[in-house]
Amino acid sequence: MKIRSKRLQEIRRIIRSSRINSQEELLLKLGKRGYQYTQATLSRDLKFLKVGKKLDEKGNGYYFLPDEPILEKTDGAADKNFQPEFKSIEFSKNLAVLRTSPGFASGIAYAIDSLHAYEILGTIAGDDTILLITRDGAKKSDVLSKLAFIIPGIEEKKYSFQPG
Repeated sequence: MKIRSKRLQEIRRIIRSSRINSQEELLLKLGKRGYQYTQATLSRDLKFLKVGKKLDEKGNGYYFLPDEPILEKTDGAADKNFQPEFKSIEFSKNLAVLRTSPGFASGIAYAIDSLHAYEILGTIAGDDTILLITRDGAKKSDVLSKLAFIIPGIEEKKYSFQPG
C-alpha cells in the first residue's frame, strides 16, 4: 500500500510539473524516477486520481488533476478550447448520454459533478461517453442550462430528445 501511495504522489507531481500528453509519456517519466509498472496499472491509477484531459491552445490534449481548475476564465467567458471536447447530447427520460472527444469524458464528467446542480444526480464516464442521470421531474431545459456552465453554447444547439 505504501508503494502505491508513493507512486500516486509521483504521478501527481509529474502531471503538475509538466505537460503530459499520453500514458506512454507518463510511463517513461515514471520509469526515469524508478517506478516500473504496466500501462494497465497506470490507467487504474489515473482513474483513481480522477485525472482528466483537456486541450491546450493548439488543440493538443494533456492530463490535468481534478483539483486544478478545469476551465480557465478570462473576463467571465469559458475557455474556448473546452468546446471541441463536447460532441453531442441525447436525452431519454431521466438519462442523458453525452459524447465527447476520446479521452475527455472523465474530465467533463468531473466538471459536471462539481456543479452540484440539483437537477443532476451524477455522472458515469467512459473514454468518450458520459451517462448523466437527472433527478425525476427535472426539465431538460434546466439540465441544459446547468450544463451551459461547463459547455458554453449547449442550449442553442439542436439535440435529439426522446419524449418523456
